[in-house]
Amino acid sequence: MKNNLEEKNAASSERPGMAVSMTAAVLRRSLAWATLVLSCAAHAGTPPLSSYAHTAWNGQRGAPADVLQFTQTLDGWLWISSPNGLFRFDGVDFERMDSVQGHRLHSTSTLGLLTTRDGRLWVGGRFGGISMFADGRMHLYSEADGLPRGAVMTMTEGPDGSVWAATSSGLGHLAPGAARFRRVGRQEGLPEKPARQILYGRDGRQWVSVEGGIYFRDPGQAGYRRAWPHIDLMAMAEAPDGTLWGSDGVDKHYRVLPAAPRGNPQPRAELGGNGALFDRDGTMWILKVNALERRQAPYVGKSASAQQLTRANGMSGPLPQSAFEDREGNLWIGTSAGLDRLRRTRLRPVPVATAFDRPGVIADERGGVIIGDRRQPLRRYDAQGAHETLGRLTLTAAYRAADGALWLASFNERWRRAASGGLTRLPHPAHLAGHDMQAMTIDGKGRMWGSLSRQGLFRIEDGAWRKDGGLPGMPDGLALALATDPAGRVWAGFLRNRIALIDDTRVRVFGEADGLRLGDVQSLLVDGPRIWAGGRDGLAWYDGRRWHGASAAGGQRWRGISGMVRTATGELWLYGSDGISRIGAADVERLLREPAWPLPFERFDGLDGLVGSAEQLRPLPSMTQSTDGRLWFATASEVASIDPATVSRNRLAPPVQVLSLRSGDVAYPAQERLRLPTGARDLRIAYTALSLAIPERVHFRYKLDGFDQRWQDAGTRREAVYTNLRPGAYRFRVAAANEDGVWNDTGATLELVLPPRFVETGWFIALMVLLGAALLGALYWLRVRRLTERMRDRMQERLAERERIARGLHDTLLQSVQGLIMLFGQQARSLPIGTEERGKIEQTLELADELMTEGRDCISDLRSAGEPEELGQALAQYGRVLLQQRFTASIQGKPRTLSSRVRDEVQAIAREALFNASRHARATRVELVIDYRPDALAVLVRDNGCGMAAPATGTAPPRKHYGIVGMCERARALGAACTLHSAPGQGTCMQLDIPAEQAYPGRRTAALFQKLRQRRRAHAEAA
Repeated sequence: MKNNLEEKNAASSERPGMAVSMTAAVLRRSLAWATLVLSCAAHAGTPPLSSYAHTAWNGQRGAPADVLQFTQTLDGWLWISSPNGLFRFDGVDFERMDSVQGHRLHSTSTLGLLTTRDGRLWVGGRFGGISMFADGRMHLYSEADGLPRGAVMTMTEGPDGSVWAATSSGLGHLAPGAARFRRVGRQEGLPEKPARQILYGRDGRQWVSVEGGIYFRDPGQAGYRRAWPHIDLMAMAEAPDGTLWGSDGVDKHYRVLPAAPRGNPQPRAELGGNGALFDRDGTMWILKVNALERRQAPYVGKSASAQQLTRANGMSGPLPQSAFEDREGNLWIGTSAGLDRLRRTRLRPVPVATAFDRPGVIADERGGVIIGDRRQPLRRYDAQGAHETLGRLTLTAAYRAADGALWLASFNERWRRAASGGLTRLPHPAHLAGHDMQAMTIDGKGRMWGSLSRQGLFRIEDGAWRKDGGLPGMPDGLALALATDPAGRVWAGFLRNRIALIDDTRVRVFGEADGLRLGDVQSLLVDGPRIWAGGRDGLAWYDGRRWHGASAAGGQRWRGISGMVRTATGELWLYGSDGISRIGAADVERLLREPAWPLPFERFDGLDGLVGSAEQLRPLPSMTQSTDGRLWFATASEVASIDPATVSRNRLAPPVQVLSLRSGDVAYPAQERLRLPTGARDLRIAYTALSLAIPERVHFRYKLDGFDQRWQDAGTRREAVYTNLRPGAYRFRVAAANEDGVWNDTGATLELVLPPRFVETGWFIALMVLLGAALLGALYWLRVRRLTERMRDRMQERLAERERIARGLHDTLLQSVQGLIMLFGQQARSLPIGTEERGKIEQTLELADELMTEGRDCISDLRSAGEPEELGQALAQYGRVLLQQRFTASIQGKPRTLSSRVRDEVQAIAREALFNASRHARATRVELVIDYRPDALAVLVRDNGCGMAAPATGTAPPRKHYGIVGMCERARALGAACTLHSAPGQGTCMQLDIPAEQAYPGRRTAALFQKLRQRRRAHAEAA
């Protein structure tokens, strides 16, 4: 598909019938004949162009003046040459191009333009030379490269890919792959005179326009022959039937033939104009000095139905000098003052010499429409615009009955037009004359209901007019719309959000409580079992039980709906203040299933050829459908139609480009990858889509990867703005859809890098971490220093207290014990040597000496961490002294060094347990077990004595007996567990368990890591 589009685009440059250009010299020469041409070529009464949307630029948005030629590159840009420079256009903005693809033009005064099939852009200079641009490269062809000197008038690509250049001094040919041009002239039978244009016909024949006439050669031939007529002809164009037309550059067009007709008659101009173009539909566009003329085949004679665009109806300027058709079918005209675009509209207006004045429309039985207004006779029109007059009638209301009769009404009378064509006049009663008929319908019993302005609703039966049909409960005010359903019931839509259902003798009124929120009800549509209602504030439908409001998708609204049609294919068409809305059949069916679903729709408005908007009061309805399926829409001054089955569509996805990026006050050209300066955080990205038909409806969406979570809907906005971006790499993507919703999802991309400032780099973060660590270290050091000073002060206090206690112990307890030892020593010496009593006393004295030694060590604070064996030995010796042969001791595991505090506390707890066993247990066996386990230190003291009963809960120990309490307190201070198991007659067991991190020096850190590992293992097992 893409290749076909590219071939069509290139073909528009190959055939001058698709692109017409005249040189400035020829144009100036034409001006000399302007007065004569205008007087001779004027067509009195020639209607202006219809069925085309026209836009003119006279310098707006940077548009150039004196436009000479056009071309369109494969990326969709429209290129325009003028003496003021080269310009490009995206449908919205014009941009002067002093350089292309980064290369500067060899001349800013441009003339000839060409886009070849391979996408290369060729720009010819007004004073010679050709710049060729392709894939970011430029090549300049000049006289040194064989190019004939002088202005490059036109360029054409041959079927073999060769390039032909018509210059003011002759014809040049660049063969495929050649590096130099070759001059084509006398050797080939062609005069070496100024060349104007090269054209390849559909049959492959080459035509060349040079000063003095037109020459041609057939495929495979080397020489040229002169074509007839033998006069100086400049611009050429080939019609779809193969006829070649040549213009004399003033105001005459001749048929160009390979040979003179029989008898060599005098040449006769058949058409006016100084240039022509045949578009893809075969329409002939003729350039005249002060007009653009449109002709359809046959192009000669009255049947050509000539229409003109002139300055009087909006052309940008006089002297239309170039015509071009782009790949979307838009026609571009270059004038001396600017340029114009003509685009065929989807709506076809009814051609009239005088504008309508509040027209009313009603379909007839022959596939046409009957139109009546306040000024012109009642007429019937068909789709081609042909009309016939039916009579004089100021139409205010119309109705087609089920029997095929057509009812027409004004302010004084009703007319009934039978299916056979006969007319019957029915005047209003005298007291109701002068009041416009607003709406009419016929109920199931054949009675007509009519609504009159300022009078209300009437039932007309046997010539009698009865207000409200004599029924009570009818709403007051004007009924704007009337309709009859399949059951013969009458529906009436009133002002102020009211709808009445008239069922013979009963009236039911619906309002806001029934789901209506329409404001003034302006139109009613019977659609099988349901009723659609359109009003000033929206759309609603009745399902037989209640009314449902219909909402438009995208947060939009339908306002002033005064016309509705449901087509045979199921589409729902609405006509209101905002234009025409088309709702697809599938969407209507979904709405009927899901009343809350927002309805997507397609809108047709002024861009599609609708001039004005729907009438809001009279005549209503503002839309009708003829029997051939065509829809007709009435505005205040025009009537237009559209065939729902053949709505023209633009199937070309628009090419998308990123134009530029601005950060701060600096603009950067778009590149595939762009690295911005350090510190750039705000972006303004300009982009465009090359759809030239209706650029106002091109829809965009974009996304910045690395920032946006989803696509951003930009609507018709052509710029994306981002602020306060983080440093990093980003990728900007933009996609676009044309006016018919055809998306180019590939779109355009731009890679961006926003470098970080130093304060945003990893080095800065690492430096801050180091500084923070240093600060924390300093704070820690200060804290430790302060705590050390406080501890030193406390230590001094404690040392003073300990010295006081040590002096007290030394002066009291130790001296008293020393006296007792001396006394017992004297007693022991008085006993005979070798006796058992003396031995026991001496053992007791030895133990007392050790206790004295330990007391002195405590007092002098000379003790340090002992050897591992010291704890077991001390406790074993202590037990043997107390318990003699009843005591046994065992050490399990490898003895390990204990911290001094732990050793002292363990020794105190074990001594207390051994002392209790010797004093109270009356045991025959006491056992001490010390177990150095890897995870803990365990000390066990157990006996087989009398045991003891467990104390009652909450009772305190006996007075002055705090041995067991002291053992537990010492254990808690160590972080250890001390358990005591005893029962009367079953002995006593004391077990002390100290965790390894408390008992063994250096095990605290290892224990911490072990706990962490155990915790992770527990979490893993739980998972």
